[in-house]
Amino acid sequence: MSYESRVIYEPARIHAAAIYCSDGRVGEHFDDFLQNGLELPRYDRLALPGGPACLAGPTEAHIEEQGVIDELNFLVDVHKLERVVLIAHQGCAFYGTRLDLPAAFTEHQQMVDLIKASRFIQRITTIRQVDAYMLRLNENKVRFEEVKLT
Repeated sequence: MSYESRVIYEPARIHAAAIYCSDGRVGEHFDDFLQNGLELPRYDRLALPGGPACLAGPTEAHIEEQGVIDELNFLVDVHKLERVVLIAHQGCAFYGTRLDLPAAFTEHQQMVDLIKASRFIQRITTIRQVDAYMLRLNENKVRFEEVKLT
């Protein structure tokens, strides 16, 4: 099989990356928000279960943390990243399964983790602009809400 994309290749970098969950049910929503809501076309992607949760220090995600640190440092050096967008999402299985957190406590922990991950990124890289968002579900609608990191 062969397939030729209709999307024209644009070589210019925008110096931004997003870290979010690999849950395929919301992948298109992440792209829509980042490309249209935040006007970040061609952003670099780091998608993994739980997204930025691994950067908040849970021991259950130590291996993932090391991988994301390596990737972030590579992207800072080679792609000259200046901005990172962190996104958590409602109903994330990583929190209930990997972290064994009851559903009633998940959102609070996600907010705490976004703050911790932001501070961690700023501590280990030269990136100073870190933004965080929470994806919320309302029936078949998806809404992104900014999370204050200060």
